[in-house]
Amino acid sequence: MKIRAKALAGIALAATTALSLAACGNGTTSSAANGSPSADAKVAGEITVYNAQHDTLTKEWVDAFTKETGVKVTVRQGSDTELSNQIIQEGAASPADVFLTENSPAMAQVENAGLFADIDKATVDQVPAEYRPSTNKWTGIAARSTVLVYDKTKISDDKLPKSMLDLAKPEWKGRWAASPSGADFQAIVAALLEQKGEASTTEWLKGMKENFKAYKGNSTAMKAVNAGEVDAALIYHYYYYGDQAKTGENSKNVTPYFFKNQDPGAFLSVSGGGVLKSSKNAAAAQAFIKFVTGKQGQEVLKNGTSYEYAIASKVDSNAKLVPIKDLQAPTVDPAKLNSAKVTDLMTKAGLL
Repeated sequence: MKIRAKALAGIALAATTALSLAACGNGTTSSAANGSPSADAKVAGEITVYNAQHDTLTKEWVDAFTKETGVKVTVRQGSDTELSNQIIQEGAASPADVFLTENSPAMAQVENAGLFADIDKATVDQVPAEYRPSTNKWTGIAARSTVLVYDKTKISDDKLPKSMLDLAKPEWKGRWAASPSGADFQAIVAALLEQKGEASTTEWLKGMKENFKAYKGNSTAMKAVNAGEVDAALIYHYYYYGDQAKTGENSKNVTPYFFKNQDPGAFLSVSGGGVLKSSKNAAAAQAFIKFVTGKQGQEVLKNGTSYEYAIASKVDSNAKLVPIKDLQAPTVDPAKLNSAKVTDLMTKAGLL
């Protein structure tokens, strides 16, 4: 019996040593340190990404990921709401492995339907808590700041609104624009709802209906300001910076104004990435999200032309942007953004 006990102890010790060495190997590879799939992960095959992010940005991520891992990635493009509804309709039979969005409400919608797998802890650890949902059922991959672009010849600095809520006041009647039908603007309203509650949001939407001019798309709203049709527009920051980086022809008369001070107008919208329970290649799907939030994936944001904020792996954002720490954005849990309630309130206000 003593001999048998010693033999078993020896086997256990050998197994423990082997596992420890394997763990050390996984933790010290340069790929793993960069948030990229390590050679030990042995990801292979192919995945399908339902993509509501900008196609050019996702293409950069996909091309770099495939070069790193050899995994083939098929991308299906659509809008936040279109793809979230499709995933929910498809349910457990969805061919999607990964879902990427521009804004958080579509991610919360899929999460609430119980269709996301948990994100690997190694990936979660790459993203600061303020840029991911408290549930960790998906994660932030990038961010965009709410901003008021305005015509400086029409609005002096001392006449700028102190808060986004001021845009509902009578003095702003007919003077500002937005794109209420887009997921971008609805995310801003969702954040307002989470911060201020239904009564305040309803009141603000009522004032908005009286005061604003509707345009289709953020770029179009900014162009309207540039052309002198309206004094200002509530959009996301990267439309301005992206145009400035090109010809500037649609933003030459426009200046961005950041509300800051934790105002609802300083809302930082988190773009999301998640792995579907329906994934037929969960290892590769998890590896893709880890790659996007890793150093190499976030440097695509820093060095590319999307002008969205990098939020993970301690990577700085594009140098042309206002530093993310200076935005003074309000704290909003992305998991609590209620797109269905927002649609209902905006419809009742006559905005949709």
